Amino acid sequence: MSEVPELSKIEHLKAGSRQLRGTIAVELLVPETKFSDEMEQLLKNHGTYQQENRDGRGTGEAKSYSMMVRSRVPGGKVTAAQLLAELDLCDRFGNGTLRITTRQGFQHHGVLKGNLRETIREINRIKLTTLAACGDVNRNVMCCPAPLNSNSIRRDMQVMADQIAEHLRPRTNAYFDLWLRDEQTGHAENVADFQPVEEPIYGATYLPRKFKVGISLPEDNCIDVLTYDLGFVTIHNGREIAGYNVYVGGGQGMKPANKKTYATVAKRMAFCTPNEVLEVAGAVVKAFRDTGNRADRQLARLKYVIANHGLDFFRGKVEEHLGRKLTDAREVEITDVDDHMGWHEQGDGQLFLGLNIENGRIKDDGTLRIKSGLRAILGKYGMNTRLTALQGVILCDIQPHDRADISRMLADHGIAAAEDLTLVRRYSIACPALPTCHLSITESERVMPRVIDDLEIELRKFDLIGERISVHMTGCPNGCDRTYTPDIGLVGKSKDKYTKYFRGNDA
Repeated sequence: MSEVPELSKIEHLKAGSRQLRGTIAVELLVPETKFSDEMEQLLKNHGTYQQENRDGRGTGEAKSYSMMVRSRVPGGKVTAAQLLAELDLCDRFGNGTLRITTRQGFQHHGVLKGNLRETIREINRIKLTTLAACGDVNRNVMCCPAPLNSNSIRRDMQVMADQIAEHLRPRTNAYFDLWLRDEQTGHAENVADFQPVEEPIYGATYLPRKFKVGISLPEDNCIDVLTYDLGFVTIHNGREIAGYNVYVGGGQGMKPANKKTYATVAKRMAFCTPNEVLEVAGAVVKAFRDTGNRADRQLARLKYVIANHGLDFFRGKVEEHLGRKLTDAREVEITDVDDHMGWHEQGDGQLFLGLNIENGRIKDDGTLRIKSGLRAILGKYGMNTRLTALQGVILCDIQPHDRADISRMLADHGIAAAEDLTLVRRYSIACPALPTCHLSITESERVMPRVIDDLEIELRKFDLIGERISVHMTGCPNGCDRTYTPDIGLVGKSKDKYTKYFRGNDA
């Protein structure tokens, strides 16, 4: 008989966590500046990572710990009030900056342990959440953010992103108990009184590893849909959606020292109608739940299930959960990508404006006052906003007669217009890396602007400055900014050294 592989430490941790509770409630009351190693792992499922300021290493000072808190924002849809509240929160509890992630969410850095509960409560008060922003569950559902209203295609895609996010949301009430319950009732719980709720999709120990979903268009793959575990590519006739081609098994993380790991793009598996999307999404997650590697987390992503057993095997597992056969995919190819920056007509008489936020960091820095500029514009006009997969922000529903005033306000705050930026800068992104990410080997966000400066000089020298060239940079090989798909990928290898990847294709 073949031996059953031993489960990883984190699988044992989840099994005994009382649906992701662990001892988080107790440790929140302890005046230590950090959580235990075990609770650090469970906290990811609640949308927060423990981090250390690595700039302080070697100074003789005690280690400085804080939390990164991530808001889950399906499709990147944010109201003016929510964005303004997030900006206030970064000043109140964070390091004074708000970061737009490469997955259309927000991140606060520098949140002290003692402020964690209040930070998460405030995010929920503005009707966002950190639940399932990280951890061994489905994370933020991405979608093309462009508010083009000449037809219903993108609106329907955005609605579908919301529905998928809700369908795949963990059902554990641990999140409510830990972060949102009234303090007068207390937070310490009696283990004997714990009654689990049903997790119909995730089961008792959730997923073997993280899971990512996106919805894209063949003519505008602005979210890099093939880099996700599950991707839906919209099939339409220009007026309405016929359905979606279903892709499975994308993933960017790898460990160079482990030759069994690699980055790859998703494979086309099937076609489904709009009415079948939620059912298919749930079946894919369940199939991964049942077949993923729970002994070795480095090999626990869906891409390895498909590589080791084949696409037909995995499709069969999905069909078992569906109780019927899947429909074969349609022959539609992904052809292009748009960053949605600059001024555009929405198709309803209003305008939208895409603003490039270099590496997603909203802050005031000298003459470039992005945080103050956004506060001024949103405070005056109160428009809805969208976050892009290239870490930009879109201001929606602008009246044409307000265009000149908004352009003036941007200029007054040093925020460049899209047409004044090179395409290589507009299509560049970087992960945070040092000093906060514990996985990082070298710099990324802090050096990326200089890298683009140098690239612009070379592109001008060879008369290529008008070409659309995408550059993604990361401080380690884990690929959180989709480093292996752009034209140029710069992957941290060792201190101040990078592996260079060329000729990826965002489209």
